[in-house]
Formats: sequence, C-alpha cells, structure tokens
Amino acid sequence: MNLGGDLEEGIFLERVNRFLARVEVNEREVGVHVANSGRMKELFVPGSRVLVRPVTGEHRKTKFDLVLVDMGSALASADARMPNALVAEAVANGHLQQFAGYLEIRREVTFGDSRLDLMLEGPGGRCYIEAKSVTLVEKGVGLFPDAPTARGAKHLRTLEAVLEAGHRAAVVFVIQRPDASQFATSDPSDPNLADALRSAVAAGVEAYAYNCQVTEQLIRLDQSLPIRPYAEVLGDA
Repeated sequence: MNLGGDLEEGIFLERVNRFLARVEVNEREVGVHVANSGRMKELFVPGSRVLVRPVTGEHRKTKFDLVLVDMGSALASADARMPNALVAEAVANGHLQQFAGYLEIRREVTFGDSRLDLMLEGPGGRCYIEAKSVTLVEKGVGLFPDAPTARGAKHLRTLEAVLEAGHRAAVVFVIQRPDASQFATSDPSDPNLADALRSAVAAGVEAYAYNCQVTEQLIRLDQSLPIRPYAEVLGDA
C-alpha cells in the first residue's frame, strides 16, 4: 500500500490519551490523532522520530494523523486501521493463496452483532476475515493484544458463529513492523483473548500471522509467521 508523498517528520513528545498525542512538527507542538487504542509504550517513546500526515476536515480536532514510528533500526506502522486495507489489497493482488478464488471483496461487513473486516465471496461460498493490528514485539515475537480487548474476543466468538452458519472464517494477525519472526497471543495481557483464539482454532477458524515491510513510501504484508503458544516462546521471559 502506497503511503503517498505527503508525510511530514516530527518528534514524539507525549501521548495525551488513547487517541491523541503531542508531536513537534516544524518546531511547533501540535495535536496528532492516534488511530490505535493499544498501549504501544514500546513505540511511543518521547524524543522518537515519527511521520505524520496532514489531514483536513470540518469535524477534525487535529490537523495530523500519526502514521509511522521510527524505531531506529526499522519503521513501524501505528495505524490500527491499516491491517484491514493491507489484507484486502493482498487478497486482491493474489498474494494470499489461501484466499484465492474469491471474486468479490467487501470491507466492514456485519455478521450478527459484530462488524468484521472483510467478507470474500465466490463460487465456493463466503469467507469472513478479521484482521488484527499487532505493534508489540518482544524477542522477535509479535504479541497481541498489548492491553485487554473484550472486542477482540467477541470477534473471535463471532468467527465461530460464522463457521456454524456454514461459511469459512479466518483471523489474520498483522504485525505492522518487520522485526517479528513468529507470533503468539499475549496471554498475560489478556488471557480471555488467548482462550478465545484457542477455542476458535479448535472449532475450525483459520489463523494466520504476517509481518510487514515498512518504508516511508509503502507498507505491505511480507512473511508468513508461525503462530506459537505464549508459554513456549516467552513463558520464562
């Protein structure tokens, strides 16, 4: 996905609340919208270089969106809206062979009382997909979530209901940075989410994880990563 050429450099100063940060842009302190409710303490370090996008709109409270964080060795995407678009783009371009053969891609679809990210439809039926944004990486392991998320567990239960209705269901964990080589649920952060994923997979929900190539010009899904139990990869951390 092309990020465009309008990104501006800034210095991260402070996260004010879940959706607002203070950033120095062009030697001025400005409010920047954070489209991510995760804690992201490992990324939001005062003094870090960030890339923001100017945004206009009648109802906007801030004039910028936070897009990328410079980790020093690599860039990370901070926008939790991105995985939906990244997975849709990869499916459309034929880069995810497990989802080949579907003729229609719809985003933001309702199933029961949940809104899921994608619905694919083709001669073989429907496939509902939930794409989860992952920004936390420890010792090369992408971890989700970094804070309790009742909504995340609800989506996984909805995917089980999708199966019961006779459709295909999948969750894709998108680690929005390049430095993860495997993925695990962050059991200490949210044991309910971890239990919900185990239940969903046991019921037949497909689970996938990918890291991302991230530059100042583009972000795209990169490598497919193994999904491992937390206790196996970080249980002694």
